[in-house]
Amino acid sequence: MQELIEKLKAEAGLTDEQAKKAITTIKNFVVEKFPMLEGAVNNVFGGD
Repeated sequence: MQELIEKLKAEAGLTDEQAKKAITTIKNFVVEKFPMLEGAVNNVFGGD
């Protein structure tokens, strides 16, 4: 996930904290909308 954080920081101009929050928000949204994908999402983004 660090690679994605670095990409968000470089390409979107986000701070480390903003990038982490964005990833968490997207992860939670996907799990909420598609609960059957929770395992796959956690594998990609890391579980809480």
